[in-house]
This record gives sequence, C-alpha cells and structure tokens, in this order.
Amino acid sequence: MAADYPTMTTAEIRSAYLNFFESKGCKLYPSSSLVPDDPSLLLANAGMNQFKEFYQGKKVMKEIGACSCQKCVRTNDIDIIGADGRHASFFEMLGNFAFGGVTKEQACTWAYELITEVFKLPKDRLYFTVFTEDDETESVWRSLGVPAEHITRLGEDDNFWAAGPTGPCGPCSEIYFDLGEEVGCGCPDCAPGCDCDRFLEFWNLVFTQFDRQEDGSMPELPHRNLDTGMGLERMAAIMQHKSSFFDGDVMQSLLKLGEEISGKTYVDDDYTGASRSLRIIADHARSVNFLISDGVLPGNEGRGYVLRRLLRRAVFHGRLLGIEDAFLGRFIDAVNDVMGDAYPSLLENVGLVKGIVEAEEERFSTTLNNGRAYLDEQLAALADGEQLPGSAAFMLHDTFGFPIDLTVEIAEGAGHAVDIEGFNAEMAEQKARARAAAKGDAWGSFNDVWTELADQLPATEFVGYDNESIEGAKVLAIVVNGERVERAENVAEAAVVLDRTPLYAEMGGQMGDHGLIDTVDAQFFVNNTIAKGGLYVHEGKLIGALSQGDTVFVGYDLARRGLLRRNHTATHLLDAALKEVLGDHVNQAGSLVSPEGLRFDFTHFEAMTTEQVRAVEDLVNEQIFAAKPVVTTVMGIEEAKASGAVALFGEKYGDVVRVVSVGVEDEPFSRELCGGTHVANTAELGLFKIVSESSTGSNVRRIEAVTSTGAITYLEERAALAESAAAGLKCRVEEVPTRIAVLQSELREVNQKLKRALTGGGSDAISAAIENAADMGSYKLVTAELTGLEAADLRNVWDTVRGKIAGPVACVLATVTEKGTPALLAAATDDAAAAGFHAGNVIKQIVPLVDGRGGGKPTMAQAGGKNAAGIAAALEAASDALNA
Repeated sequence: MAADYPTMTTAEIRSAYLNFFESKGCKLYPSSSLVPDDPSLLLANAGMNQFKEFYQGKKVMKEIGACSCQKCVRTNDIDIIGADGRHASFFEMLGNFAFGGVTKEQACTWAYELITEVFKLPKDRLYFTVFTEDDETESVWRSLGVPAEHITRLGEDDNFWAAGPTGPCGPCSEIYFDLGEEVGCGCPDCAPGCDCDRFLEFWNLVFTQFDRQEDGSMPELPHRNLDTGMGLERMAAIMQHKSSFFDGDVMQSLLKLGEEISGKTYVDDDYTGASRSLRIIADHARSVNFLISDGVLPGNEGRGYVLRRLLRRAVFHGRLLGIEDAFLGRFIDAVNDVMGDAYPSLLENVGLVKGIVEAEEERFSTTLNNGRAYLDEQLAALADGEQLPGSAAFMLHDTFGFPIDLTVEIAEGAGHAVDIEGFNAEMAEQKARARAAAKGDAWGSFNDVWTELADQLPATEFVGYDNESIEGAKVLAIVVNGERVERAENVAEAAVVLDRTPLYAEMGGQMGDHGLIDTVDAQFFVNNTIAKGGLYVHEGKLIGALSQGDTVFVGYDLARRGLLRRNHTATHLLDAALKEVLGDHVNQAGSLVSPEGLRFDFTHFEAMTTEQVRAVEDLVNEQIFAAKPVVTTVMGIEEAKASGAVALFGEKYGDVVRVVSVGVEDEPFSRELCGGTHVANTAELGLFKIVSESSTGSNVRRIEAVTSTGAITYLEERAALAESAAAGLKCRVEEVPTRIAVLQSELREVNQKLKRALTGGGSDAISAAIENAADMGSYKLVTAELTGLEAADLRNVWDTVRGKIAGPVACVLATVTEKGTPALLAAATDDAAAAGFHAGNVIKQIVPLVDGRGGGKPTMAQAGGKNAAGIAAALEAASDALNA
C-alpha cells in the first residue's frame, strides 16, 4: 500500500503525544520506576500502575487528567520474542488518564484529533472496535465521521476490562491501522479481530464506568475513569511505514549494532536463525539496561531472576551468532544513545550498569561452557526423538545455573523435547524444602488485613523527628491474630495503629523503634514498628484493655533510638567514603541499621584490599573527629538533585524530600536523600570500626561495622582475645606476633623432619614395603598405604623406593591427606615401563574405587579422590590387575 501520510521518528511521536495532551489540560507525569510500589506486581507493565491511588479515590488530581510515557517490562511471552514482529520484553506505553474529569466523548474526540490531525493518518485506513453492548461509544465514533463499516463490535474477551470478578470494570474501544490487503489473510470479510497481520491495533481506550456486584449487576461508579494506552513502538512502525515492532528507528539502530558485532545479516521477514537471535539481543538489551538502572540486580528469584534470565538469554543468542567475547556493554551504550534524552536516569549510573552486565556476562559464559558440555553429553546419549529427562534439566538448573528455557531451546535444536513435568516436579520438591526452612512468603501477605486498612485509614503522621513522645494520639485500629478488633485486653501479640506517632517505622534499612503506648487502663509495650501502605504499625504486648478511639501517650526508647541514629549517620559517611576510595560506580544495594551496628551492601566487582578497608575506615573517623554538624533540609526533589544529594540506586522518591548533609560546606562530605533519623553532630558517633568485608552475591559486597558503644565493645573483646593469646604464649601482648612467627618456624622445621622420616629410607613402613616387593619377573613392584603424608610427598617416597631397589622397579602408593581425601601414585623406571608397567593405565583402572579422577604417563601418574575408605580395595585391584 502506498505511503499516504508523513514519517515521524520515535522521539517525535513521543513528544507529539505528550505535548498534545498537555495542551488539553492534562498533567505530564514522568514514567514511574520499573519496580512498582504495588506488591502485587513484579514489574511495571502498564501506564496506569502509578495512578492506582487516583483510581481508588485515595488521591485527588487537580488537573482534568494525566498523561505519561511509561517504561514497561513483560516477560510472560519471552519464548516468542524474536519469532514474530509483535512481541517484546521492553516497550513504552503512551497513555492519558482521567478520574472523572474527562468524558467519553472528549476522550474519543481527542484520540481522533491526534491521529488524524497531528499524526495525519489517513481516515480510510483507521478501524475501530467497541464492546458488543456499548452503543454509546459507537455513537461517539460515528459522530466524528467514522463510517459504520469501519466499526466492529467484539465480545467481553476482547473489549471489556475488569479488575476482577467484582469491582470496577468497563468497556474498551481499540483503534487499528490497516496495513494493507497484501499482509492479510485474503478473506473478503477480514476485519479487526482477525488473526492475520493486516489490522494492527495501536491504541486502546478503557472506560471504567461500572462497579460489578456479586449478583452480576453493574451500577455506575461515582465518576467515570479513563485509561488509554498507545504502544509507542507499534506507533513508530506505523509512522515509519513499517509493519513490525522491530522495524522502527530505535530497534533498527540496535539490530545494526548486532550485525556489526556478529557479522550476520538481519532479514526483516525471517523469523528464524540469525535474524531471530539479533531481535532477541536487541530487545533484551533494552530491558537489561532499564531494569538495572531502576535498581534491579541479577538474582535467582523475583525481579532479579527476570533480569538474569533476560541477560543470559541475550548472551546465549550471542553465542549462537558466533560472538565469543563480551558484547552487551556496547548495547548498553547504544540504548543510552537513542533513549538517554527521554530517560535521563539511564545516564546516571552507566559505569555501574555496564560493570554489572560485564560481570554477569563473564560469569554466565563459564556457566554456559560447563552446562553446555553436560547437556551435549546427555543429548548424545538419547535415542532419536527421546525426551531429555526432567532430572537432567534440573541438574543443569540447580548445579550449573543453566536456565530451563535455554535447555529447552538447545534440546529442541537437537531434535529432543524436555520432560518439563519431571523438571517441574524436581523444582517443586526443591521449593518445598526451601519453604520448610523459611518463615513465609513476602508476597503472601498482600491481601491481608493491612491492605484493607491502608485503603480505609489516613496515613499515619510521623512526628518523631522533633518529638520524643506525644500526648493525645488516637487509636485508629487494633489488630489481633490478623483480624481487626474494636477492643483488646491482655494480649501477648497485637498491633496498634495511631493517627500520629513519634516512633519511626522500619524503612530505608533502619530498624523500627521500640517504645510505649500508655493510657489509664493499659500499657502497650512496642517491640517493633513497621510500615504498611502508609500506616505506622506498632507491634507488641498489651497489658490491660485498649479500645479503638482511645487517646494515648506514646514515646520511643531513647537509648535505642540514639544507637540507631548513630549507626544510620555512619552508613551515610561509609557510602561517601567508599565512593572516594573505590570510585563513583559504588552504589548502595541494601542496608541494615540496628542498635548493635550496621550492615551496608554496595555494588563493587571484587573484594576490597586491607589497605582499602583501612582507608575507608580512616575517612569516616576523620569526619567523626571533625565534629561536623548534620543538617537536615526539606526541599523539592529537583532542587535536591541539583544540590548534589545522592539518590539511592533504584529508590523512588516523592516530589518533596528530606536531604541530610554532613557538614555545612557547599559541597559537604556526604549529602543524601533520606527519611531516617540521624545525629545532630558526627562527634556523637565516637568511633567507627569495620568488622568485616565480604561478598553477598554477584557484584555486591557487604561491610559490617560498629560505632560508639558497639565499637568500644568490639575493641574490648578483641583486646581480651589478644590478652588471652599472650597468656597462653607466656609473653606480653605486643610480643604475640613475634612469638607466633617463632612457633610457626619451629613447627615447619618439625614437620619437615617428620616428612623426611616418613618418606626416607629410615621409615619402617617404606622399609617394610620395599622388603615385601613383589617379583614380577622383569621388574619388582612395591605397593603400600602410608600414613601422615600429603599427595606431593608420595613422589619423595617413590624417589626412596627407586634409590633402594636396584634394577627395574615400579610402585603403587596411597595415602590419606590431612583433609581426609585419598591420594594415589603409580610410577616406574623406564625399563619397568618397557617391560609392560603403565602407570597411567593402572591409575585409571583403580581410581574409581576412591571416587576420583586422574591419569598420567607410563612412568608417572597421580590421582585424587573423595572416598578414603576405598584405598585398600584400590591397592588390591592394582595387584590383581598386575598379577602380583
């Protein structure tokens, strides 16, 4: 079909859409993070996610509506991606939304105006669908000039949206673009809803106007809501006169990079082989970049698993294209080049994102090599058409870290299916074992009493920055055994929600406060404070009677809060010091602030050296000893970022934030966005001491540290250990290192003497073995199990045997090492080997008896194993094999 409308780039489409709805009075919202606030969602997958509270009536929008371009990730169709031109894991969703401020007639009118007057799409190529019973929407489209033959009515499966069996719901109307008869099925009655590729749906308008009841009735909602979504990539394909998601300018730039790196050619209508792999890499690279930029790190569950699966699948398809070296870092740069202007967050942590990608890519390359070798071995053993057993697929997943979808992909390429049921059964057993060891599933509590209370009650007002305690707080809710109650009396475990509280709820890594809620009739001893959807929940033990509506006194544990404040400020100092010592790629990846100390996880790609740990410790203590004021300021998020405040990697912030600065300089040592509690001056920390530095997983390190009283306790314990060691060594504390060095030197000398005695000619065991050597006719054979030796010592024993026996000689020796593992050695002089003794063959024959592996040449072979109990059988088997 001839081009009869103008061409627009993806950036021009995005800008035109958002500018259009802003001109209509809608407020422009930036895309929310891919990590949603809603615990029922794994990842943001629709534009309406961030507006949920407006739909629920918890928030009211001053403007008539909103518009946004939302970044989304969906992986439910991951296996199809690349095999057609429609599916993708990452996409952008243009949307406009209204919560009573826009009528259905306005929404349709605006949509028609945008696509015909701004995008200038030809009216004769536009088609519309409406719900079967929705006369109102059809009437609106007809009034705008859409001919009846361009409107199709579809049923509930296609054109009706519902949040669930009951609740908000309403009809949809979809807009399609006719790509031409040449890409269709050829049927004369072909229309939207047909399974062919002729009609491309690019905009869906959802009119949420009913409240479905349990009896099936659907009264109107108090106000009608509007939720529309236009797929940007689909619109780009249309506006660039293409038919595939992958044919737009953004995806084409990534596909060209894939061609350059791999040397393969992309064919737009080929959905197999190299073209499929190039699509997968281009798509997955976008998802990987955006996910990591929003704070998701590779892992084995939840979002981390989604990221790891996408990243590894891209690496695997790179291998299929013949790319052996790391390559995804170049795709990260390419994505930033074409999308960084629209999403500046991509450019904030480029070094970190590329570091994580490169480390994961390198790690998976090793996994791929090891797992592929095992899988190829398993596949080679199968008969034609035979299934790969589920146990083998699970072994690949559990031992080699090999994703099941890659196992399926490789197996199918070799002509074999995978026993998925068997694999799932193995996985279910593993999960059952994990559940038995776990306390519970964090997702399982989403539909509990707190979800309901968060919808019903106002958010708790936190007054604990400036107040240690308050009078006159009101009890809004009491929960016992997961149920809301009006009154409770003498309960060992309960939860209380107040209208306001000075107790800090656990968040941002800082543990929740302990404290007391007090009335004339009751005392509620708070042993934890947590946040549930805007509510501060006080958990604890109730003595006496407490009722909903009671007015109470509430205060926090001063000493405990003091320790928490010190350790929280220490995490800020530590973060800044790590950046200074290790580099700007360091980002916080989690923390725990407790009264006893602090735990700080951060992104870094290798263990810190002793010198680096000491340098970080010294920097933090410099700030403490300088007695710098800690200043907290409330400001707008953009002003805060402009001031240089550090926004935690992957964290989400509101429009107004608290900024905590250590020092009053224009560029202080530390300045972070933080809602936690802090000291007034760094001197309150007293002292900072790092206790340990370790790994918590790929690309993440962990520091544990203590301050103030915790640091004193730690140093006192260390001093006590040193004094105890000195007493045992009968020397002064300062002499302990020298005394240990002397003892180590003496021990080495004794061990060497012992080894010489055990392996030399004076050893009774070796002398007995030589005396009992078997005469094989053309050479003598010594077999012996020796004690107290290591694998390397067996060579010295062989030297002794060779020196003591004149003429051709061979030996088979064994020992149990200090670690409890068996070691074997077979050796022969050249003339014994010429006479028929082959050390390598002997070892290969007997090593299975000790569960080991090994081999070697005719004159020398060694092996190790796992089963020391098999040594006697191994030596006997050697004698039998040699007819000794």
